[in-house]
This record gives sequence, structure tokens and C-alpha cells, in this order.
Amino acid sequence: MLTIKLPSMALGGLLLSTASAFTSHPLNDLPTATVKSSRSTKTALSMGLKSSLLKTAQSHPVATAAAGTALATTAAVKFYLDRPSRAYSETSVAREYDEWTQDGILEYYWGEHIHLGYYNEEELKEGYKKKDFIQAKYDFIDEMMKFGGIDVTVDQGAKVLDVGCGFGGTSRYLADKLGPKADVTGITLSPNQVKRGTELAQERGLSNVKFMVMNALEMDFPDNSFDIVWACESGEHMPDKEAYINEMMRVLKPGGKFVMATWCQRDDRLVPFNKKDKRDLRFLYEEWTHPYFISIEAYKELIDATRLMGPVKTADWVTPTIASWRHSIWVGVYDPRGWIFKPHRYVKCVRDAYCLERMHRAFKRGLMQYGMFAATKAIN
Repeated sequence: MLTIKLPSMALGGLLLSTASAFTSHPLNDLPTATVKSSRSTKTALSMGLKSSLLKTAQSHPVATAAAGTALATTAAVKFYLDRPSRAYSETSVAREYDEWTQDGILEYYWGEHIHLGYYNEEELKEGYKKKDFIQAKYDFIDEMMKFGGIDVTVDQGAKVLDVGCGFGGTSRYLADKLGPKADVTGITLSPNQVKRGTELAQERGLSNVKFMVMNALEMDFPDNSFDIVWACESGEHMPDKEAYINEMMRVLKPGGKFVMATWCQRDDRLVPFNKKDKRDLRFLYEEWTHPYFISIEAYKELIDATRLMGPVKTADWVTPTIASWRHSIWVGVYDPRGWIFKPHRYVKCVRDAYCLERMHRAFKRGLMQYGMFAATKAIN
């Protein structure tokens, strides 16, 4: 019996490449006599191919059936995964993060930090998988502090707001870094994140950090309340980007420091989105409950429009962060203990891994950008 060991994706690629080899000739550009000759040749080749395939199928019916089933299954799975499953709604962000916190899978692999990591040029050259995945996230915080001009010697005792804090990894890190005189507040829509963040702060003996359930678009804090406003990968979930920016600028003290990191889509005013771009963006919006993204340029315009801030520094950190997407998948492959004993989460894990890969490709081809922003509030 003939055994076929080709993976289903490889088999599909082989069949597609075989088919394209006989359909890609530019006959319309050839002289008439050549066209007729080419068509005759093509017909003969096509008949020969069909005859060969029929003989193979008749000789090895089991293998042929298995290959066909594998190909059909692969197509069905891809069709399923390409249909986004978690579209944004008023309650979706809190619900999804409650579930992610409760099932523990995200914390197992990502540690305390629900954001991308930072990989310098040398680490990328050596291979990103050689770097500790969680250490990359701490390195990101340190680099973001530098970008925002946050200095542990100058900002000791600062009052800090972490907007969209997750379960508080960065809040606790800043509370520890800036010293016991600092006062750090993290806000999130997820009650489970507040609960988990508080537990971890107590375990570490950090009394200068607290967590609250609060809508970042309608904060309860008075004007000019914080010395530092920090926002890391929370803008993606905000249904009103203008209100998001306005609220952060409002609660920042004059002379205070603002620093933000967020996923952005490229500025389509310069290069309009084509059908594929729009289709890909729709998937990224609706698979991880994002209302929409905007560009780095659009965020800067919103900050400038408040007329409260000094010059805004921007950057695109795609290069030092893009490795995080595939690194996230590999840590789950190398160590399956975080999900293997939770069969009720298998489908969700597969969907998340697929979305991670889609994110990687979108950032790599320039559809997405990693926006960094820093500014100081003007002193009137």
C-alpha cells in the first residue's frame, strides 16, 4: 500500500502549483500561429495530466481518499478560522479580559504583562526564540520609560496613572521602580483583573499601588491629578479615540509626562486601503474585540488638538516588537502545560494562535504599525 506523508497544507500547495503551471501562460501576447500551437500543446498536456491522475487514483484509492479528505479538512478549518468570532460590543472588552484572567492561560505564558516584548538588534540577529519571552516584556517597559523621559531618580514619589492596566504587571513594576513614595493607580474595565492585580500586589508587599474598575473614557479623577499618565496597548479597545486622548490629557498635571504605546493601522490617507487590507483589518478588529484602529498620524493630531501638550514625539516600534507575535505561539508549543489540561479552551487557543500569526503578517507588510507617543503637558 502506498502511504502519503505530505502535510495537508503542503499537499494543497503542491496541487495549486501543479494547476498554476498549466494555466499561467500569457497566450494572448503570442502570435496567432503560436497561440494555436500552444493551445494544442496545452490540450495534450491537460489530457495527459488527467490520465495520469486517474491512473494514480485507481491504483491507490485509499491514499487518494485520504489526501482528498485532508485537503477538504484544511480548507474547512481555514474557512472557520478566517471568520472572526469576537466582535466589539459595549461589554465585550470586560467580558473577554475577565475570561482571559480567569482561565489563567494568558498569565501562564505572558506572565504579569499583557503587552508585546522588546527585542534589540543583537537579540534579533541571534534569534528571538533565544530570548526569555517574559524578560522581553520587562525590557519593553524599561524602553518605554526611556522614551517617555521617566527617570527613577527624578520621578521618585510621582503620582502615576496606568490606563488599561491589565492585571497590573506594569503598575506594580512602576510602583517598585519609582520607590515607596510613588503612588500608582491602574484602571481597567475587568473586575477579575482588578482582583488578580490586587492579589499580586499584596503578595509582593507593594502598598503604593491600587487597582480600580473604571471607564477610561469617563474617568472619575479631577483635572490635573497625575504626574505621569501611562497607557500601554489600551487604545486599541477604545471605541472613541478622541475621548480617550482628551481624558488622559485632562487628568495629567501641567508639566506632567504622558507616554503611550498602541497598535495602529497605517495612514490610509497616504495609501488607501485595498480590498485585502480592509478584509484583514476587519478580521483583526473582530477577532480580538477591537472597535477599530487609527494611524500614528491620527493619534498625534488628536493630542495636538487638545492644545494642552507640548511637542509630541512619535515613533513606530514594529522592528523591536514584531518578534513577540510568533514568540507567543512558540512558547505554547514548547511548553503545552498552560493549555493542554484545559480541553474546553482548545478552540479558543487555536483561534488565538491563528490571530497572532495574522497580526504578525499585518505588521510585517506595513498594514499595521506599533505607535509610540510621548509629550509633556504645557504649563500655562
